[in-house]
Amino acid sequence: MKSIYRPFFLMLVAATAFAQQAAPVSDAKSATQTPAHKPDRAAAYYHYAMAHMYEEQVAMYGRSELANKAIEEYRQAIDADPTSEYLTSGLAELYAKTGRIKDAVVEAQDILKRDPNNLEAHKLLGRIYLRSLGDVQAGSGSQNMLKLAIEQYEQMVKIEPDNVDNHLLLGRLYRLNNDLQKAENEFKIAVKMQPDSEEAVTTLAYLYNEEGDTNRAAQVLASIPDAARSAKLYSALGYTYEQQKQYKNAIDSYKRAIELDRDNLDAIRGLAQNLMNDGQTNAALEQYKIIADANPEDAQTYLKMAEIYRKTGKFDLALENLKKAESMVQDSIEVPYNIAAVYQAQGRYDEAIQVLQNLLKKTEKADNSYTQGEKNNRAVFSERLGTIYRENNNNQLAIDTFRKMLALGDENAVRGYQQIIDTYREAKQWQQATDAAREASQDEGLQQVKALLTGKPDDREVYITLAQMYSRLRRWPEAEEAVDKAEQLSTKADDKKDVYFLRGSIYERQKKYEQAEEMFRKVLVGDPQNANVLNYLGYMLADRGMRLDEALNMIKKAVDLDPANGAYLDSLGWAYYKLGKYDLAEDTLMKASQRIGTDPTVQDHLGDLYQKTGRLKLAAAHWERALLEWNKTVAAEVDQNDVARVQKKLESAKMKLAREDSQNK
Repeated sequence: MKSIYRPFFLMLVAATAFAQQAAPVSDAKSATQTPAHKPDRAAAYYHYAMAHMYEEQVAMYGRSELANKAIEEYRQAIDADPTSEYLTSGLAELYAKTGRIKDAVVEAQDILKRDPNNLEAHKLLGRIYLRSLGDVQAGSGSQNMLKLAIEQYEQMVKIEPDNVDNHLLLGRLYRLNNDLQKAENEFKIAVKMQPDSEEAVTTLAYLYNEEGDTNRAAQVLASIPDAARSAKLYSALGYTYEQQKQYKNAIDSYKRAIELDRDNLDAIRGLAQNLMNDGQTNAALEQYKIIADANPEDAQTYLKMAEIYRKTGKFDLALENLKKAESMVQDSIEVPYNIAAVYQAQGRYDEAIQVLQNLLKKTEKADNSYTQGEKNNRAVFSERLGTIYRENNNNQLAIDTFRKMLALGDENAVRGYQQIIDTYREAKQWQQATDAAREASQDEGLQQVKALLTGKPDDREVYITLAQMYSRLRRWPEAEEAVDKAEQLSTKADDKKDVYFLRGSIYERQKKYEQAEEMFRKVLVGDPQNANVLNYLGYMLADRGMRLDEALNMIKKAVDLDPANGAYLDSLGWAYYKLGKYDLAEDTLMKASQRIGTDPTVQDHLGDLYQKTGRLKLAAAHWERALLEWNKTVAAEVDQNDVARVQKKLESAKMKLAREDSQNK
């Protein structure tokens, strides 16, 4: 019984609804339009009801013949009452629902020609353009569709200015069109209309974050009191703190979000990332495991877990997770790059080289028409490939690979020059290193680095690069100014330690020893096992004959942490020498010479030791070798006072040896 009477019942309901909505429209139009014949509203009601019935059946069964019947009934209803905008809007909507987009657009546009302020027609076109925007590939077609969508939502906002959703959607469209000022205005209107709307508040905050104005983002989010904050708002706050590099605050915010919504994987992901940022790798790993259990198809989570395993030396587990990710995203370039990094850490160089060469070939473009993102990717691939060649003592291939980074411009070129110089220096090819340094450190090179400054927290890395370049050029005031600016942007403890060490080395090279010691001790307060700093400070004290027992203990600790480091062994031998423990000094300095025999400082130290123990010919031979090595060294790296001092010792030794020879004759 129910199925028999349903169509008639629907027809009555639909007709009633149509009569209530269509009649005023028709009356309003009667003053301005003269229809070809008198409207037959009874017939229009009937055909509309039938159209509505078929429309519902289309939704239930999805059969195209039912859609055609609904369209035919709409057309007969419109023939019966041509003045009804309600009927034409319904037909346009039906076209859109059944995929006849072109017909839907034509119907809606016809309505707007007659009634430019018809809100339903604007809404329909807006929805159509939005859906089409997702289907059109990036390019002129996409931009044109975006423009059409913006036009419709601009009209909707004018017609219905109190609709918050329309302002938010228009703002998002402006944002997509990179018109950030207009986007901000729409989001502000939405927030003003509904100050407690988390959708409006978080959308505006994310826009401020995108613009790099994290302080304003935090202010907007803080306008919602704690008691009214949802998981979504806490997540937005966590993201904002992350942009400010306030990782502990970000962690707290994401934890609050998870307390309110334990199934919020985005919040868990944000928590995991900020635990990693804060150096809490084990805690981050536990969060990523939760995500992997909840969503086993999330490739990005396996990538993050692999990164943690690689950094903690668990290479088999790292590869296991990378293989899982690879099975889910076959066209990824990130997964194979990380596999290459693990192979490199394992010493599986041939496999790592093959993976990176494949990535460079895969991302190569014959016309070199790379986007900035593509350039950055190729620079990263080339840099790691070059370092692997260098680790295998294949310096020419390393340099050839690093040189490919120069053509990629900007920061990529700066890193390329740095790697080239380091490769030449490690190979003791001093003239080539000098030429590369001169090429890289021209004013043009400095200007390229300065051009990377944006006024955002990411400038920290740029200032560190500038400080290192100025230090190489012995432009100390500029080096100190750059490192000061880097410190202002350092919010994480590890970042500050790096800055303290860099500033300490700049002070030490200027012989500002007390200031250098203060910086090195700052690092050791937070990182007492930092072998590099222990060695640097210990050697600086020993070389000046100050607090020798303390200096010796520092250097011993550095050697314990890295027993094969030639520089640390040289420092230890020199500390023994300063303490008068010559046998230990000789044994240790010889070990250092076996590892870094081309280092002029080691040869100078051996010369002093042999002179002190009465072996002047050996002393002279080592001082001669020290001068020879200094002559090969990059000029900017050499303290000419050291050269003059050793030259004087050598001349004095030769004169003494000559006198001894003449006396023996």
